[in-house]
Amino acid sequence: MTEQHVINPLSTGVDYPTLAARFRPIFQRIADGAVEREQSRTLPHEPIQWLKEAGFGAVRVPVEYGGGGASLPQLFELLIELAEADSNVPQALRGHFAFAEDRLNAPPSAGRDLWFKRFVDGDIVGCAWTEIGNVAIGDVVTQVSPDGDRWKLNGEKFYSTGSIFADWIDVYAQRSDTGGDVIAATRARQPGVVHSDDWDGFGQRTTGSGTSRFTDAVVDTENVIDFASRFKYQTAFYQLVLLASLAGIGRAALRDLAHQVRSRKRIYSHGNAAHVSQDAQVLQVVGEVAALVYAAEASALKATLPAQRAYVARFGGDDAVEREANVAAEIESATAQVVVSGLIQRATSELFNALGASDVRQGKALDRHWRNARTVSSHNPVIYKARIVGDWVVNGVEPPFVWQIGNGRG
Repeated sequence: MTEQHVINPLSTGVDYPTLAARFRPIFQRIADGAVEREQSRTLPHEPIQWLKEAGFGAVRVPVEYGGGGASLPQLFELLIELAEADSNVPQALRGHFAFAEDRLNAPPSAGRDLWFKRFVDGDIVGCAWTEIGNVAIGDVVTQVSPDGDRWKLNGEKFYSTGSIFADWIDVYAQRSDTGGDVIAATRARQPGVVHSDDWDGFGQRTTGSGTSRFTDAVVDTENVIDFASRFKYQTAFYQLVLLASLAGIGRAALRDLAHQVRSRKRIYSHGNAAHVSQDAQVLQVVGEVAALVYAAEASALKATLPAQRAYVARFGGDDAVEREANVAAEIESATAQVVVSGLIQRATSELFNALGASDVRQGKALDRHWRNARTVSSHNPVIYKARIVGDWVVNGVEPPFVWQIGNGRG
């Protein structure tokens, strides 16, 4: 009998309860310190280290390479659980999982296998794509230049989420010799790379989304990757991480709401019961919040399915099937974004209708849920996503798979 060698194993899913059980004790440890980190604005270096050591960054790597073998729906279900513990952490890992997904979509090679090994060994990748200031839309100031048998990277990025925690940074840059757009994967801990924790948003305060500066930072030649080869469902993928974060925020808000109602002693004279936990109107509010969170999580998870189809179709040899899956991934993630953003913002505001004035005190930090949800919802303008979905439904116009932001040229 001829021995068969698996050339390109795919991550199509494992037993989810077994997979999740590996990480749930860590998620609980992360949750235990979430309020303190929020109030002191302490970056989650320790929680991310716990996840690295547990192999969380390799959950999408095929089991044949020592990874978790999780499907995309399973990854995002894990991210929802992690976001319930602390929504800053999955967003801080957003760039890592996107870069890992790109390597999963790369053709089999020794270079791809090396990245799989790095992920299994615990390496985490940050993200540095966006430039702010006087930068016209479509322009890329950050450049990577040939320097002997290596390259040198120079430029400055903001919104470099997760890079302050990372071993590597996924940098969007332009080649100085050809003008081509590339990804430069550079080591985060080297001379010439400076991280600043200068993100000052009112929500998601500890995602490490500040400035990264690169001054002659070294990039190995094999890590200068043509942007045109980037995995096609990347925009959908980035949005799915945000949807998972929102669903987790909703679950955390519902958890905290139930705890406050259950433990509250003070009642109003014009209420409906001797205990708040028995007050029919209060229970109605809790039930409504629960329904909003349920709908948001269900929408977020359903939107992950076409992305998994696109991943599998990448190696299926049928361009039409792959394109259909990529379009569906973008449309469904955008459709879910339109509804999930509103559901969770509403849930994180409505919860206060079941509580009292003492529950808006800073010590309880219940406002963090709305602030975090509002911040996550602001990343990609939902009005444009609604228009794109409408144009697809009415006119069959395919969505943009890549978009940019910058100053207008007028």
